[in-house]
This record gives sequence, structure tokens and C-alpha cells, in this order.
Amino acid sequence: VQLQASGGGLVQAGGSLRLSCRASGVVGRINDMGWGRQALGKQRELLADISRAGITNIADSVKGQFTISRDNAENTLFLQMNNLKPEDTGVYYCNADVLYLTDKIWGQGTLVTVSS
Repeated sequence: VQLQASGGGLVQAGGSLRLSCRASGVVGRINDMGWGRQALGKQRELLADISRAGITNIADSVKGQFTISRDNAENTLFLQMNNLKPEDTGVYYCNADVLYLTDKIWGQGTLVTVSS
């Protein structure tokens, strides 16, 4: 399974962005998918995940601000980010739990920069 994230960019504080992550390969083995981010000099943090059935789990730090969704038919994961703040700046990564694999698979990141 490979994951390709896109949709990052430069946005002003208060703005919105929608990230996408397209999965390819043996997509039938993908279970939960999610998003994480890593700010400069900080550890990667998990932000949200969603099951194949659409059950979501959002970190308290972004609850009410970020929404995760997925389109199983298109093998695509989304992260809608609203009311962005400078502290939301970082590299955003998508991930997937894949059947038979112990660790999550992570895609390459997409950079989000929020200016004040």
C-alpha cells in the first residue's frame, strides 16, 4: 500500500484547507486511516482517524476544528481544516492500518503553513 498526500499550502490565520490522501496498491487490506502532523522541532502527533465504516476519532487539540472523512470507493482520505492558526503549521502525514502489518504505513507529508 502506498499513500500520497496533497493539498497543503500557505494560508492566512482563520482560513481553511482540505487535505487529501490517495491510497494505491492492495487497498482492500486497509482498515483504519488517519492523519498526523509534525511541527518543526516537535514529535509527530496523531490528529484523527477513521474506520472503514466511518467511525471517527479526533484529538482534543483539533476537535471542532478539523474533520476527517474518507471515500472508500475512491480510496481517498480527507482532512478538512477550518479556522487555522499559526500553531497548526507543520507537515501533515496520512497513515493507514493495513491487514497483516504490525505498524501503520505513513505517506509522504504535505506542508501546511499558516501565517498570522
